[in-house]
Amino acid sequence: MKKTILFIMLSLFCLTKHWAQEFEFKSDQIDLKYEKFVLPNGLTLLVHEDHKAPIAAVNVWYHVGSKNEKPGKSGFAHLFEHLMFNGSENYNDDYFQALERIGGTDLNGTTNTDRTNYFQNVPVAALDQVLFLESDRMGHLLGAIDQEKLDEQRGVVQNEKRQGENQPYGKQWNLLTKAMYPKGHPYSWTVIGEMEDLNAASLDDVKEWFKSYYGAANAVVAVAGDINPQEVYKKVLNYFGDIPAGPTIARQEVNIPLKSTDTYEVYEDRVPEARILFSWNTPEFGNREDIHFDLISSILTSGKNSRLYKRLVYDEQLASSVVSFQASNEIASEFITWANVKPGGDIDKVQQIMEDELAKLIKDGPTESELKRVKAAYFSSFIKGLERIGGFGGVSDILASNQTYFGDAAYYKTVLEYVENATIADIQNTAKKWLTRGKHVLLCKPFPEYTITDSTIDRSKLPEVGEAKSSKFPTLQRDKLSNGLNIVLAKRTGVPTVVMNLMFDAGYKTDYLSSPGTAALSMDLLDEGTKDLNSLEINEKLQLLGANLYTYSSQDNSNIYLNTLKPSLDASIDLFADVVLNPAFPEKEFERLKDEQLNRIQQEKSQPISMALRVMNKYLYGEGHPYSNPYTGTGYTETVSKLTKDDVQKFYSTWIRPNNATLVVTGDIDMKDLKSKLEKTFGKWKKADVPTITFTTPKVDSKNTLYLMDRPESEQSVILAGHLTEKYGDVSQIALEQMVSILGGDFTSRINMNLREDKHWAYGASGFVMGSKAERPFIMYAPVQTDKSAESVTELRKEISEFISTRPVTKEELEKVKTNQILSLPGQWETNSAVNSSMANLVNYGLPDDYYQKYDANVRNLSLQEVRDVSKKIVKPEAVNWFMVGDRAKIADKLDALGFDAIIEIDADGKPKKPAIKEVQQELKN
Repeated sequence: MKKTILFIMLSLFCLTKHWAQEFEFKSDQIDLKYEKFVLPNGLTLLVHEDHKAPIAAVNVWYHVGSKNEKPGKSGFAHLFEHLMFNGSENYNDDYFQALERIGGTDLNGTTNTDRTNYFQNVPVAALDQVLFLESDRMGHLLGAIDQEKLDEQRGVVQNEKRQGENQPYGKQWNLLTKAMYPKGHPYSWTVIGEMEDLNAASLDDVKEWFKSYYGAANAVVAVAGDINPQEVYKKVLNYFGDIPAGPTIARQEVNIPLKSTDTYEVYEDRVPEARILFSWNTPEFGNREDIHFDLISSILTSGKNSRLYKRLVYDEQLASSVVSFQASNEIASEFITWANVKPGGDIDKVQQIMEDELAKLIKDGPTESELKRVKAAYFSSFIKGLERIGGFGGVSDILASNQTYFGDAAYYKTVLEYVENATIADIQNTAKKWLTRGKHVLLCKPFPEYTITDSTIDRSKLPEVGEAKSSKFPTLQRDKLSNGLNIVLAKRTGVPTVVMNLMFDAGYKTDYLSSPGTAALSMDLLDEGTKDLNSLEINEKLQLLGANLYTYSSQDNSNIYLNTLKPSLDASIDLFADVVLNPAFPEKEFERLKDEQLNRIQQEKSQPISMALRVMNKYLYGEGHPYSNPYTGTGYTETVSKLTKDDVQKFYSTWIRPNNATLVVTGDIDMKDLKSKLEKTFGKWKKADVPTITFTTPKVDSKNTLYLMDRPESEQSVILAGHLTEKYGDVSQIALEQMVSILGGDFTSRINMNLREDKHWAYGASGFVMGSKAERPFIMYAPVQTDKSAESVTELRKEISEFISTRPVTKEELEKVKTNQILSLPGQWETNSAVNSSMANLVNYGLPDDYYQKYDANVRNLSLQEVRDVSKKIVKPEAVNWFMVGDRAKIADKLDALGFDAIIEIDADGKPKKPAIKEVQQELKN
């Protein structure tokens, strides 16, 4: 993760060079302005001014991570990070409570092998409060930590560990960590740690850790935003100046284990595809060769023209995906690459191709065009990250990370010089030096799908022996082209990016007029070739333009999305229009993407949350409703298998029409100029009649029914529960949003505080109302530990029942979420893409153009009675149906006692497996 931070560290203040369609960037053009202060107690302060929004980012880094732990004490750095959010001596309350009241955004804390950091964005008016809170937990924490808090966060961390290991390929990281580092090496245990070590962590351990590593001299504070450096220094000196420096700390030296031969390991997981992974130990973070591996990674797997993607996924279609990255760490790194082998594919052949492509790179190095392309992509990533001052990877994070690791907040300049100056010979020599040494090969094989059969054997006696046999929201501008294409523009200056989203009123809901999976496959295929360009040529042009283009569908819309740079806007629009107006739908690409969609269906059937999402709509809306197909949009194996290219072309000719579309644009461009460009490219696009989607009344009579999906050996049970509720616009959306925040939307919501903070049964739980143009699902979501599945259902029932009866929304709860919503708005719309997303929401639901401009006032004026009234309309405990994905053998016994009207076991496509006992009993009663 450290390396991706570097991708968004730059400032454009010194950028004056004219950009061509194929741009070349120089590292000496980049200068991220900041001021550095060192307090008398050793605390380092870095301050960066950015006045585009009235917000400030505060980022605190401590130079301590899991490598500072002792054997038998693994996971302690991460556990302590959690404890830092539970209150300090002078603010003994949940840290999230305070930040949500003052409009905090991008709020979190993270731990890795080498550091622990805490960050948040707040309105500038709240800066003093954040500095107070951060300084209080840095200098005044021990008196607030007790055994109850330790036990609470121990349970939360253990559920976080279970949740990670419950994912497909979740065992990979534990195995890889132990294989790459010898026992006793500071990286030979995982950051999250072992269960037995977490259980053994004591209160004395907590206090010793704080005293050893949380002194002022071991910390860096970075503040960025609408601020004055000298004023910030005075504030920080006042809040942090009395905190002791802390003891001396022994720093580990660079320690790269070198393998002389390859090692090999095989494990099984409940996944649809095999995965073959290679891993090498490589140079430490910030080393010139470490940066070379970033470029090597892009050459191998970034984009369709990358070597492994083109060979394995595109040309020979043996793999569904390929990945590579440099996992950079302070004293040693790893270069990792893997390929997911398609079901039934030849694992040995995929491994041999990976070996061959790596050997070619070592022997010949990259081509000039490859190196040029990956450098262009690298610098394009820099520019697109400039808008964010805070959060993980924002400007404040960049300054803090470089100061922490290298003692120089401007070390990023050295990194950029490494990228700019890298030659073909450099890349070849680095690959040859490190990738010819021993590597670890890790193979994950899918666990076979075994079944059992009914038996008629009488086991009360031995069988007879038979006869022996033999074997912030900007002002919107609207216009329209002569062919009916609507244009909505939000002009924003300051950053040279332009975001376009061409929205069609189509999406997955149109599949009920054709076949499930059609909309998803059709839009996936749209950018895979035009009359003049094939798929790889489109991809290469996008990389050279510094642009991204995606085509996709959601439940209500089909979209073509472009994010590009203003200097290359004309060429980007030309390419955008070519994709929209001249799709070739190549047969080869159709077959490839169809196969990928079939694979994706199998992957969805192996992942707990997507298993539930695939079947939910069927039982909430009923057969024949436009929303009754899988919420993921991928369809079913039998329907996708029958799709033809004619089906795709029919979808395109039916729905992809200018009079069925709205182009939502955000960026530094005038409407007159924009419309002129669009008339030249889209003006001749012909309009046509478009079918009308009729939303019939959902035909579902069931309630209080549990639909159970068996997933053997699951570490958790995933619970989705809910019912349909009013359409968008039938109730106050402002009131609904605040209601959702209180019940399940915020970290401190009732559902999350119950199941995570109080019971410690889940890493996170929530409630929400999903977006759609017709009746919308009200949903509760909770992935919980297996042995608390039934108990969690009881708690969820209690929360929603009391929400509209004995414990309605309180004035205090409403004021907290209203304040948080109001104060978080400046940070919420910091980037062009974020503004564009809200504009798309406005277009999708037909909201007034000034909806978000009036949003602040509407939230402020919201009354408690309005929220309570909406709660009673939305939350209907008696109408809830339940979906649970878990290990049936471990959870079934307790479920019968929960009083469901019926418990129906269904498969991953939502088909009942057999009549359930409770279902039969109900039929007999009737």
